[in-house]
Amino acid sequence: MIQLIDSYNRHINYLRISITDRCNLRCIYCMPKEGISLIGHDDILSYEELLRIACIAVKKGITKIRITGGEPLARKGVVQFVSALSGIQGIQDLSMTTNGILLSPAAQPLRSAGLKRLNISLDSLNPDKYTMITRGGDINQIIAGMKSAQEAGFSPIKINVVVIRGINDDEITSFAKLSMEKNLQVRFIEYMPVGMENGWEKERFVSADEIRQSIKTIGPLLELPSDNGSGPAQMYTIEGAQGRLGFISALSDHFCATCNRLRLTPDGKLRTCLFSDAEVDLKTKVRQGCSDDALADIINEAILSKPQKHHATEQVFKKCIRGMSAIGG
Repeated sequence: MIQLIDSYNRHINYLRISITDRCNLRCIYCMPKEGISLIGHDDILSYEELLRIACIAVKKGITKIRITGGEPLARKGVVQFVSALSGIQGIQDLSMTTNGILLSPAAQPLRSAGLKRLNISLDSLNPDKYTMITRGGDINQIIAGMKSAQEAGFSPIKINVVVIRGINDDEITSFAKLSMEKNLQVRFIEYMPVGMENGWEKERFVSADEIRQSIKTIGPLLELPSDNGSGPAQMYTIEGAQGRLGFISALSDHFCATCNRLRLTPDGKLRTCLFSDAEVDLKTKVRQGCSDDALADIINEAILSKPQKHHATEQVFKKCIRGMSAIGG
């Protein structure tokens, strides 16, 4: 098998493809109330261009692809795109991160098209607080989407929770109890300083260790070995639970030494680190008629420039300028 190895001997096999920066929510940790300046339609990579880049990446050794946004289900034609991606020989895992608002009617078509896994962003179980965090979202749509996803055969469904002090840290144990009652993987994600508009403050930060300590009040936590589907999450289960818990400690205990991912932004920039604004422009090369071999070389060069670690935890650091919706969640 072909392997992509970077300068620090990390095996790069995971590509996150953001297909749009548009979103039907305005989450408080992602963008301002009025939204953000959107990338022009002609500047977004077409599905044909995305597929070409994906094919080249897979031939070089990428085996896992995740479709992200913005909100990926907000872009027309996403089911057909999933079907085309699933037909690329060499992709072993094809997944999507969604806020779930548009998931209910899309779940079965996505499953039939070849999507294997789903992550659903859900930062509160309280309907009013969910509406506040998302600036207008209806939690009933998420519940309907999860039900449709389960009926379509997605299992286990992963729930992504960004924990913010003073906002939803009082719901940590409520989310953990979901894994006791259902075969769900609840993933607690540390609040990260990504973008200039997300209002990140050190005082709002809750570490993965603090989250675990809160969960121990409802039952013993048993650590589990990681697997290919858990990514950077440290996996645990509450004794006797049906599901599992994941903890993504991007700041307090970063996983840079084992980072295996690349990110392709909707406007065709390849990023090797979430926290770095260093980007490689693939879109211009594609539209100038660059050959597949030349594009493969550019991807290789980008991987070799992947930094050893991020600097978001240092005393003096600069936030990356792009927000999460423009990078790909």
